Amino acid sequence: MIERRFKDEPREVNQMIFGIRAVIEAINSGKDIESLFIQKGLVGGLISELKTLLRTHDIPSQQVPIEKLNRITAKNHQGVIAFISPITYQKIEDIIPIVYEKGEVPLILILDGVTDVRNFGAIVRTAECTGVHAIVVPKKGAAQVNPDAVKTSAGALYKIPICRHDSLLQVLRFLKDSGLQIVGCTEKTDDLIYKPDYTAPTCIIMGAEDEGISFELMRNCDYLTKIPMVGEIASLNVSVSAGVILYEAVRQKIG
Repeated sequence: MIERRFKDEPREVNQMIFGIRAVIEAINSGKDIESLFIQKGLVGGLISELKTLLRTHDIPSQQVPIEKLNRITAKNHQGVIAFISPITYQKIEDIIPIVYEKGEVPLILILDGVTDVRNFGAIVRTAECTGVHAIVVPKKGAAQVNPDAVKTSAGALYKIPICRHDSLLQVLRFLKDSGLQIVGCTEKTDDLIYKPDYTAPTCIIMGAEDEGISFELMRNCDYLTKIPMVGEIASLNVSVSAGVILYEAVRQKIG
C-alpha cells in the first residue's frame, strides 16, 4: 500500500524555523525544507556548514536582504529563516513498484514549471479525485506547498503522494523503463487528447501556461496531445486543462 502520510491531524502548515543551528539540525533530522532564506553577505563557520549541507542535500535557497528577514520575523533569526513543508515528499521509484504489486494500472502526473500555488492546489485536488497515484514536481521551479496550496487542494495534498526530484528527465526515463507511456499535453501538435489509450500505464505531463512543457521532456513523449478548442480565446488555465485530460483517462477506464 502506498504510504499516505498525515492521515490524522496535519502539522502546522509551513512551520517556520530560524537561526543557523536550528536550520542545520532540521535538515540533519530529515525535515523537508520548503523554502530557505539566507541574508546576503552572511559569513562565518556555521553559515559555511549550512551551505555545505544545502549542497549535499540539493536544497535550494535564496539570498535576500536583511530587511526581508526582519519582515518575516522580529526575533533573532541570525540571518537564516526556513519553512518546513507540511508534507513529506516521496520518491517515484518507491511508488511505481507498489502500484504494480497492488494490481493497479499506474497513472502519474508530472508538472513541469507550474509555479502558481493555487493552480497547483487545484490540480492536486483533481488528481486525487481521478485516481492519480502520484504527482511529480521538480525541486526548482515548482509551486510551493504553502497555506494557499493546501487550502485550494481541499486537503488533497495530505492524501496523494507528491514526489520532488532533481531531474524530471531522469524521472521520465525511469517511468518509461517501468512500462509507462508518456503523454504530453501541448498546443504544439495536431493530435487530440483522445488518441492515447489511458487504460495502459500512463504518465501525463502538464507544463506552465506561458512556456508549456520543456523541449527535453517533449521530445521524450510517446504522445503529444492537445485539448480541442472551438472558442476565440483558445487557451485554458493549466488546472482546468489537467482536469480535462485526467477525466478523459477516467472516462476510458470506466467506459
